[in-house]
Order: sequence, then structure tokens, then C-alpha cells
Amino acid sequence: MTTPPRPDDSERPPRSDLHHIEFLDGPKSRLSELARIIRIAGEFFRGFRDLHFVGPCVSVFGSARFPEDHSYYALAREVGKRLAMAGATVMTGGGPGIMEAANRGAREAGGYSIGCNIKLLTEQQPNPYLDRWITFRYFFVRKVMLVKYSYAFVVMPGGFGTLDELFEAVTLVQTRKIASFPVILMGVDYWAPLLDFVKQTLVGAGTISQSDADLMTPTDSPDEVEGIIRRTLAANRTAIAARPRQIRLLMER
Repeated sequence: MTTPPRPDDSERPPRSDLHHIEFLDGPKSRLSELARIIRIAGEFFRGFRDLHFVGPCVSVFGSARFPEDHSYYALAREVGKRLAMAGATVMTGGGPGIMEAANRGAREAGGYSIGCNIKLLTEQQPNPYLDRWITFRYFFVRKVMLVKYSYAFVVMPGGFGTLDELFEAVTLVQTRKIASFPVILMGVDYWAPLLDFVKQTLVGAGTISQSDADLMTPTDSPDEVEGIIRRTLAANRTAIAARPRQIRLLMER
């Protein structure tokens, strides 16, 4: 098997970002692994603390690459508006494209807008429509935050990252690691080939059941999305009302 060439120094990321590569590069010294555990735990702690009181969220996933004049940007903006009108906090990955559009729609409707940004080698800046954001080093920590505080997931067209987030959410619902919250696919034509693969190939091969395939709801209707979210929040009213209150002495906000 041919070994791929290693990047030269000009292609390597800055030293401060090497932890991403080193994390999957086998065991290191005990001290460095302990430092990594502390760093990861610290990131979880910061995420839990900063997002503890953001309210019932709906996470919107989608590509960072769609510009403002794209139809999917306009759709995500309208969806963000409808989610805010339904009483949900809109949570995204905090970046541009679909994420910006959803946050923008929420802000324009007077809703609360949250971003879970990620530190990349090509720096991703938080979009300007966020009431609060937190930047993470690790994708897996960020994904936990996007799921932990959400009562539904709206998945707009996107690439590998969006697919990762989509199937993370569906797998957690399928395996009952989280409650059976709605997973809504916006952009019926975009998702049609994927849904055909899921229903024909996966169900046909017996690797998932038909009920698993039905966990995803495709629609192009913001009205339908708003209705689903209103029903979901109403069904979880007791749990939402029982959430902890802020303690000023702990400087919680």
C-alpha cells in the first residue's frame, strides 16, 4: 500500500492547531494525554455553562457556502423567523451561509439567536446575527452542544458536515439516546436522492427498519416547520418549565 506524502512545513497548520492531528495520531506521553483530557473537559464545562439558560432550542444545520442571493439562504432565513415566532431559540453552527440565514431570520423576528462556532485552520468567524456564541476547538464537543439543548433539528442542504450532523441526530433518536425529537429536512429536491438511498437500499438490505427511515420528515413548507415546532414545544412544556433558574452569585446569565 502506498503511503501518502506528509505535508511539508509550509502546509502544516500552526502549532496551536496541531492538537487536532495529534489527537488521532496514537498514544502520546501520559502527561500530554492528561493535558488533552483537561482541555476537552474544560471545553465541555465552558459549553454547558454558557448555554445552560439559552431556552428551548431548535438546531438548524446547513452549508456555509450558500451566498445571500441563493434560494436556500432565503428559505433558511424564513425558517429562522418561523422558529422564533414559535417560541424557539435558534441555534446554528454560528458561521456563514445557511447558519447565518437562520440566525438572521430569528433576529429579525425578535427571537434569540445562538451560535456554536468551530475553530478551523481557515478561521470561521461568527456571523453578525448572533445574540450569543461560543467557539469550540473540537467538532465532537460542538456536536454535543448542538444536540443537548435542542428539541428539534432542521436540516438544510449542506455537505459532509451537514450529513454528519444529520445522521448523528437520527442515530441518537433511533437508538433512543435522546427523545424522539423531529428531524426535518428542508429542500425536498436536494434530499430526494439521499432519501431514496435510505428507503430503498438501507431498508431493502435490512440494515435499518422502515420506522427508522420515517424519522426524517422532508418538506419545503415553513408553515409545516412552524407547526411541527409549536406542537413539539407544547408537548415538552412541563420539561421546559422545569429548567433550572439562574443564580446571580454564580454569575450565570
